Amino acid sequence: MPLSTAPAPIEALAIRAYTATTALGRGRQAQADALSARRGGLRRNDFGADPLDTWIGRVDGLEDAALPGTLAAWECRNNRLAWLALQQDGLMAAIDATRARHGRDRVAIVIGTSTSSIGATEEAYARAQDGDVPADLQRPAVHQPHSLGGFVQAATGLAGPCITVATACSSSAKVFAQAARLIQAGIVDAALVGGVDTLCGSVLFGFNSLGLVSAQPARPFDRDRDGLSLGEAGGFAVLERDDGSATLRLCGYGESSDAHHMSAPHPDGLGARLAMGDALARAAIAPDQVGYLNLHGTATPANDAVEARAIDALFGDGLHAGSTKGWTGHTLGAAGIVESVFALIALEDGLLPGTLNSESPDQACGPQVRFDNAQRRIDYAMNNSFGFGGNNCSLVFGRA
Repeated sequence: MPLSTAPAPIEALAIRAYTATTALGRGRQAQADALSARRGGLRRNDFGADPLDTWIGRVDGLEDAALPGTLAAWECRNNRLAWLALQQDGLMAAIDATRARHGRDRVAIVIGTSTSSIGATEEAYARAQDGDVPADLQRPAVHQPHSLGGFVQAATGLAGPCITVATACSSSAKVFAQAARLIQAGIVDAALVGGVDTLCGSVLFGFNSLGLVSAQPARPFDRDRDGLSLGEAGGFAVLERDDGSATLRLCGYGESSDAHHMSAPHPDGLGARLAMGDALARAAIAPDQVGYLNLHGTATPANDAVEARAIDALFGDGLHAGSTKGWTGHTLGAAGIVESVFALIALEDGLLPGTLNSESPDQACGPQVRFDNAQRRIDYAMNNSFGFGGNNCSLVFGRA
């Protein structure tokens, strides 16, 4: 009996601009250069007053990158990174052009995050005296989950629907699906999608309390892996209907929620298989047409093994699949957009990243999981993002 009825193909959407800022640097070219040189961005944890013994993917310069005065009410680390990412790769010019074509009310903002600006709330509690929050942090807008979405709306001047997606590590992959539905339904004509998450105590010590954080740099799919490295990142993309001029497109998306366990995937990878299968069906392509797949690949023992088995069951030997979290760390709610940017780089440059820091593949890995980079032209690339509670999302991108 089939797991589900396959969805109908969708009309592909044009990707007019895209960018990412991570521990590898600012903007698209910094990401491509580091991936190509196999130069990772992880460092020993130097975040916070009492750093946890681990490795992190930290974005340099945020401490000195205050928001412009007109946006000072939104001041916090997460919104600083959002602003920094918005300034790269001509993204603001692309947003302005999209707004001019369609009108500010016809462009949606769909943003993914897992912690938003919780770091500012942590600081407010830490500096509170006699129960009073310090005056400079008495800004309710930054102490709630929609802080990022509200900030991006203020920073861009867009006035369409503004939606925050918070489904843990799949958040900024699911924004593509949400935007596609808004455009397909005629609610908007275009969308700014993206995601930002920054390091904070709740993230570092919370994941450590789950026994998921490694004291070594993350080694995805390695037989000796023992946990993840956390990172921070921000990224965005501009989507709209394709008038035939697009060179890069969102071709399909698949979402599932297996709800097997709060923090562990279904042991047979049912949710992962559903998401990948639906993404391929909406893109109207067969598995063997996919040239590159950016794996969720967190370097935790259970998750990597389940994903590897699901990949091996669906794809043939010719697929090049790898995890890039050895480069950036696991950027949580920003992982979906960052790794979608890596998939788009693969389509544009033919650069297919392997898996950094790993040497001996886990026994669950099929031939699809690659450790070395490759260079070749491909027509389709995928990205997997799987979150807590079984919130899964897979995306298919194509090159015209």
